[in-house]
Amino acid sequence: MSAVLSEDTRTARLLTLPGVYAPQHDTRLLMSALDRESLAPGSEVLDVGTGSGALALHAARLGARVTAVDIARRAVMTARLNSLLHGRPVTVRRSDLLSALPGRSYDLIICNPPYVPSPGPRPTGRGAARAWEAGPDGRAVLDRICRVVPEALRPGGRLLLVHSGLCDSDITLRRLGDAGLRARVSARASVPLGPVLRSRLRWLRETGLMGEAETMEELVVVRAERT
Repeated sequence: MSAVLSEDTRTARLLTLPGVYAPQHDTRLLMSALDRESLAPGSEVLDVGTGSGALALHAARLGARVTAVDIARRAVMTARLNSLLHGRPVTVRRSDLLSALPGRSYDLIICNPPYVPSPGPRPTGRGAARAWEAGPDGRAVLDRICRVVPEALRPGGRLLLVHSGLCDSDITLRRLGDAGLRARVSARASVPLGPVLRSRLRWLRETGLMGEAETMEELVVVRAERT
């Protein structure tokens, strides 16, 4: 499924503190995927890497009981403020992926992780760039998600994960499959290159991650289900 993404009024009024990832194309694509899930009232949802809390708040609007986590303190503060401002109950905790939630399981996990390939040997550990820098192949966080998230899904539970096509969605599908999930790409969208990708376009082409003629980025939503 392909999509053309436009501005979304559901994210337009969100507060975003300096250094916190603001809702963008990937947020809106994942939000549309969430709309197609037909959540049962009271479903337990976890938003991993919540940033502004946009996806967590949308899940709460759909009637879910939502927990949101982020490793960045400012993101945790931002998501809590947005929960209060919009009158949607969301439990927000600081956590490196699922580390602060041992033994918990969920009906649905949504995740918009860092996935931008970066020239350095390892992702940065501080500042706003933490929200997107993901190592030379863009998979530094994605591979960790594929390892740890399946354990937190209940039988029949689902994962919705968005990332760039630059990270090779086939690897994601294979690793989630190895973890016992039935996975597929459920949505795709082509979007203009953002400022970070534009700033390293030469490097991306030199490494073969992007072709000389490519001027757009493909985003994919991976949907995985525990059977």
